[in-house]
Amino acid sequence: MRRIALALLLAVCAPLLMAGGQAPPPRHLDLSAADRDELDAISAYLSGITTLKGGFIQVEPNGTADEGTFYISKPGKMRFEYKPPSPTLIVSDGHTVAVANTRLNTVDRYPLSETPLGLILDDRIDLRHSSQLVSVAHQEGSFVVAMRTSSNRVKANIALVFSEPDYELRQWTVIDNQGLSTTVALRSLVPGTPLAPSLFMLPDKNPFGHRRQD
Repeated sequence: MRRIALALLLAVCAPLLMAGGQAPPPRHLDLSAADRDELDAISAYLSGITTLKGGFIQVEPNGTADEGTFYISKPGKMRFEYKPPSPTLIVSDGHTVAVANTRLNTVDRYPLSETPLGLILDDRIDLRHSSQLVSVAHQEGSFVVAMRTSSNRVKANIALVFSEPDYELRQWTVIDNQGLSTTVALRSLVPGTPLAPSLFMLPDKNPFGHRRQD
């Protein structure tokens, strides 16, 4: 359960991953003019997303895989549903992020402001000038943006992979404090589709069942 939450954008349980005691890296990055242009193009792509839905596959460090469906509505709202037998549901309503486990019948909540979800969910995104940017690289037709989730980190702990030349977000990889990597790959992306507000209602206990009637 905990690893699943950590893998999703490093967002839900990000405070658990933010290592302390490290000097922040220098802000000057040796970016080429082409790299700066690509970062600006990616930022424009991310900023231009209003809604997005699609599928995802998550690969754990031991090679096991889970899959499901995700929904994003900016600013700040998201929903990640894992297919059975995974019991996990993750929802942000724009203020709070909830991680539900139907097997244990638990719901953990975190303030959205204390997570790095702004990498994806903010209205305006500027990767090139972000203090979280560590490095960029070109790999087999993709542009990889390495980020850190805390100003106290030296090394990147999340890598966002965008296709070239259209800069569509394809996957991200999270590295935890033990050095283990979890990758989430996106597929069948559908931008701009209407999404029901009920998708972003925070779950109570028994989140896949009926909600309480007050």
